[in-house]
Amino acid sequence: MLANGITRVGVVGSGTMGAGIAELCVTKGVDVRLAVSRESSLVSAPRRIAASLARRVEKGKLAPAERDAALARLSVGTDLADLADRQLVIEAIPEDEQLKLGLFATLDKVAADDAVLATTTSAIAITRLAAVTSRPERVIGLHFFNPVTALRLVEVVPALPTADAVTDLVTAFAEDTLDRRAVTVADRSGFVVNALLIPYLLAAIRMVEAGYCPAERVDLAMELGCAHPMGPLRLADLIGLDVVVAIAAALHAEFKEPLYATPPSLARLVEAGHLGRKTGRGFHTY
Repeated sequence: MLANGITRVGVVGSGTMGAGIAELCVTKGVDVRLAVSRESSLVSAPRRIAASLARRVEKGKLAPAERDAALARLSVGTDLADLADRQLVIEAIPEDEQLKLGLFATLDKVAADDAVLATTTSAIAITRLAAVTSRPERVIGLHFFNPVTALRLVEVVPALPTADAVTDLVTAFAEDTLDRRAVTVADRSGFVVNALLIPYLLAAIRMVEAGYCPAERVDLAMELGCAHPMGPLRLADLIGLDVVVAIAAALHAEFKEPLYATPPSLARLVEAGHLGRKTGRGFHTY
């Protein structure tokens, strides 16, 4: 076990979540190696993280020297073998079960024997991912929320075989090193937050789909009537409509309940490539 805690982290995937996790870690003094899948991301990924840090400097939330020190802790590469010296490797690739299963099988081969393998999946069972490795007792869910640098919750999700010492280690890392509030939850699809959130979003989408109320009014009603900082349709757009569909599909597959079924209008938007804020159009236009 890692007696002195976690100081070297690998992050696989440089999308919204991967980049956010990498940025959070480097600002908290952790050495991060970011593994990307495309050569172009060798430049674009650190550039996006640097731009995000620059905005925090402009807002007075980070000193220039802190920004520079954080960037010095970040390295980027395309070879997963470079993660061999990492104490914790966090998977943050797209919410596709087959992709994740393949990645965990690979990480099991390249990571150090005592490394912890974590996933930030929103809905896929951690036990299923752990089963493709030779170290299921060292696999765990570490579910961050978007935007990672602003939202303080982390769901810690032990798989059935996860060792208690690994759960304790990862929880301490999330709370003591990353300054996040860790909540340990059972390994059920959606965990706590998404198991509650996704049916709410889908209900709002069905309301719009049925012509009961336009998206703008549904959002306004929930913002003003329930003091939500963002209405459900804007929140779905922020999450990414493709991600909402993927989480809903995982929930529906596990629980077989109609409230998790994807509404047709949501499926059509995703099929058209209108994924929300990241593509400029979803239930709203950006």
